[in-house]
Amino acid sequence: MPDDIPAYDPVTGEILDDGAAPLAPNVVEYSVSQISGAIRRTMEDTFGRVRVRGEVGRVSRPASGHVYLDLKDDRAVLAAVIWRSNAGRLRFQPEEGLEVIATGKITTYAGQSKYQLVIDALEPAGEGALLAQLERLKKKLAAEGLFDEARKKPPPWLPEVIGVITSPTGAVIRDILHRLADRFPRRVIVWPVRVQGDTCAPEVAAAIAGFNALPDGGPIPRPDLLIVARGGGSLEDLWGFNDERVVRAAAASAIPLISAVGHETDTTLIDHAADRRAPTPSAAAEMAVPVRAELLARVRDLGARLSRAMASLLTQRRQQVTMLARALPRPDDLLAQARQRFDLAGARLTHALHRLTETKRLALTRAAARLSPARLTDRLAAQRQQVTQLAHRLAQTARQHTARQRARLEALARVLDSLDYRAVLQRGYALVRRTDDGRPLTAARLVTPGLPLTLQFADGTAAATGGGPAGTGADETKKPPPPDGGGGRGSLP
Repeated sequence: MPDDIPAYDPVTGEILDDGAAPLAPNVVEYSVSQISGAIRRTMEDTFGRVRVRGEVGRVSRPASGHVYLDLKDDRAVLAAVIWRSNAGRLRFQPEEGLEVIATGKITTYAGQSKYQLVIDALEPAGEGALLAQLERLKKKLAAEGLFDEARKKPPPWLPEVIGVITSPTGAVIRDILHRLADRFPRRVIVWPVRVQGDTCAPEVAAAIAGFNALPDGGPIPRPDLLIVARGGGSLEDLWGFNDERVVRAAAASAIPLISAVGHETDTTLIDHAADRRAPTPSAAAEMAVPVRAELLARVRDLGARLSRAMASLLTQRRQQVTMLARALPRPDDLLAQARQRFDLAGARLTHALHRLTETKRLALTRAAARLSPARLTDRLAAQRQQVTQLAHRLAQTARQHTARQRARLEALARVLDSLDYRAVLQRGYALVRRTDDGRPLTAARLVTPGLPLTLQFADGTAAATGGGPAGTGADETKKPPPPDGGGGRGSLP
């Protein structure tokens, strides 16, 4: 090394003197933020917008709505992020294992000293990746039952209002309107949407939900049938109708829905979720309504058949009536026997009336003979005697019954008098009651010292106060025997 070139420390960049002592540094000092900003500007100025092809590795979707993922190949890994504002506009969502082409700009994240790709657009790297993703989504939605035939609704036979979800400027809407006008004119409400691009899926899903949200009887009539239509195209062009949001909206539609996306060979996931699938938009219009001319011809044919059937039936009935009329007898023949029976009955009625009159006159004469005054007097005397006998028997029976009841009542009165405690009081006893509530005291243990008492005698009551309990134990054994001589029971005076 020449003598005039100072030595530098390879780690710190400081100038060393001959004695290896550090000299004053002459390298510019940066703060951490300054050096991070310089590196960021360098990378953004160097690369700008780039397109990167790689396989999707780890994918993270936090609650913030941003999408964090890794792009990798066999030798390196590149961190990437899709901000929430762009994540909702992507044609398809990144999944681990897909090969994609990401477009964006390279920048740095100073918080972790790392560089990353901020993705603005994402597309699959080839049709194979799209088909793989489509198959995975199809299996997922089928497992949830969104494609089951049992949940699909039949379209109405003749809808009054048809809602069409398609581009208002394309040939599809003209084909549908023309086909409807030829077959059976109906009222059509068009919900304009984009049928291709990043906004296709959210607009179609919102249109299906919007038609279903219309109230019955509102200013905008609620359709009886929905048609989602688009012309043919590549897999990428039709990708919006494979979006999960569109499929779920079609499956949740309360209005029957016909899917008419693409041509006969084109199949999207909305075809599986719709209630009916039409190979073309024109075919969807044919499925929506019948042919009015055919219906009119059918009605005329049925009317003619009905007229012929009625004429034939009337002819048959007229012939049957004629045949039955021939077998019927003449009215005069039917009434002749009835007239004869009527005449005979009239003759017998006159004779019977005379006989009845004679019989009643004879009975009346006999009754008048039985009603002579002498016979009436005898009959009344007999009945009077019978009444007198019955009255005598009734009076005798009543006296006997009264005597029996009086004897029974007197016996019960004697029993009641024997059970009346007031009779006991007449013999010198007293009834002890509590003064506060009037309850009788039947045992000495119920009397406590100072307890107010009422003594009821035969001739009135007297107040008293409870004293100490009577003697027990040895004192009781010294009492003289009862006066009955040892029977253990005294007698009332």
